[in-house]
Amino acid sequence: QVQLVESGGGVVQPGGSLRLSCAASGSIFSINAMGWYRRAPGKQRELVASMTRGGTTNYADSVKGRFTISSDNAKNTVALQMNSLKPEDTAVYYCNASPWLGIDYWGQGTQVIVSS
Repeated sequence: QVQLVESGGGVVQPGGSLRLSCAASGSIFSINAMGWYRRAPGKQRELVASMTRGGTTNYADSVKGRFTISSDNAKNTVALQMNSLKPEDTAVYYCNASPWLGIDYWGQGTQVIVSS
């Protein structure tokens, strides 16, 4: 089992920045990749960014150049630095951990609101 706890959401004006953090605990050795997903009101959940254990990253086209995913393996954390935020980035953001085998793990979600 893996437990994920997110932090860092909030309200920010357009053009502003936020940093989300996700702390993982439990069977960390079983994790192949971690990432962030989001679900906006009335929309399906979508991948925002992910990073494999080997460091390969993947970003949604809508956030490329604005968001950066990073990890601290010593602290078992993954962060999402979000710059130049837009109103369409408003969503609940979920931390995700994908094991080598089995189903994914999810955090409880953290709300991000981009509004003037």
